[in-house]
Amino acid sequence: MKNQILLLVALFICTITYAQKDELKAAEKAVKKNDYAAAIVDIGKAEALIAGADDKTKAKFYYLKGESYAGLAKTDPSIENFNIAAESFNALFEEEDKMGSSKYSELARPTMNTLISEISAKGIQSYQNKDYTAAKTELYEVYHLSKTDTVFLEYAANAAYLDKDYPLALDYFTSLKDLGYTGITTEYTAINVDSGERENMGGKTNMDLMVKAGTHSDPLVNTSESKQPTIVKNIAFVHVEMGDTEKAIAAVKEAREVAPDDVNLILTEANLQIKLGNKDEFAALMNQALELDPTNAALYFNLGVITGEQGDFEKAKEYYTKCIELDPNYVDAYINLGSAHLEKDKALVEEMNKNLNDFDKYDAVKAKQVDLYKTVIPYYEKALELRPDDIDTIRTLMSLYENTEMDEKFQAMKAQYDALK
Repeated sequence: MKNQILLLVALFICTITYAQKDELKAAEKAVKKNDYAAAIVDIGKAEALIAGADDKTKAKFYYLKGESYAGLAKTDPSIENFNIAAESFNALFEEEDKMGSSKYSELARPTMNTLISEISAKGIQSYQNKDYTAAKTELYEVYHLSKTDTVFLEYAANAAYLDKDYPLALDYFTSLKDLGYTGITTEYTAINVDSGERENMGGKTNMDLMVKAGTHSDPLVNTSESKQPTIVKNIAFVHVEMGDTEKAIAAVKEAREVAPDDVNLILTEANLQIKLGNKDEFAALMNQALELDPTNAALYFNLGVITGEQGDFEKAKEYYTKCIELDPNYVDAYINLGSAHLEKDKALVEEMNKNLNDFDKYDAVKAKQVDLYKTVIPYYEKALELRPDDIDTIRTLMSLYENTEMDEKFQAMKAQYDALK
């Protein structure tokens, strides 16, 4: 009886093996005919039986599955098809590496390289089109396909950040940090003697050959700076966006260890410290930033923004004024300076509403409001001069002109507004 059971088991295993081989043969024929939909049906039938297959059969299965989904991706370039193809090929490479074989791996690598090329082009195009939702997935898929292309993990992290998918961005930036990613690249260039243009030579050997041949001159080797400080900074900024102040400060402090003189990092930490009510730390960081870069107009502008957010509009006005002194064409400084002055308008409007039946009092407050508006008009006029098509500035000036009874200027501004609509 025992021998009969063993015989039945053996027959059952043989039946499974034959079924696998039949399904794989059918899939192989369909792949050769470019009938990838049919191949996938046969692959699906074989997949349920593949767990108990021998290593050679598994390798062939992964190869055919990868080829089938890669072929399907030509007409249906969905991430899912790319992903299944990539996972199948990676399983194949792992299986044959374990076996010490490369039979199917050699056949699969050209298809894998084509997949990488196609999805990277797709991801880069999405990024350039500012479709960051698609780009973050497509660019990560390139990294998933080829773990050596770490730069695509960086691109995917940036796309996720721009898409405001902060948890995903944090995951990707943290992975880059843990991998020790530097992003350092070396570029070999030389000047084309005929065109006079500097060209990328691709590598040192080619550059040396072209210079030696006389077709190029003035060889130059440029090595980029490490991106590690930027990666650490981005982790801090993601924590800021996620509202996790304590983790953000810890990340900023770590980033500042890498880049101690980065003014933007100092401002970021200052902003975080003031949110926690740490005024002394805030003041110390502000002084440090000013000592590092005392003639930086953008620094004074950012200081104005931070202090304005904290409700200190008088100090904010000082910073915006200093920004304009350093850079008279800093458009946003004029706009923000006008806005800081207009903070007083809220109290004036409130007071006017309280004295609707007291005409003398109302008129006195109204006169103060008109004076305030006349004070800020030059700031917005200068901003519009520097940025003529700024619709928000035009709207603001229309309102200011109307409320100060500058009818001619109001009509001119309204015409400009109508022309832009």
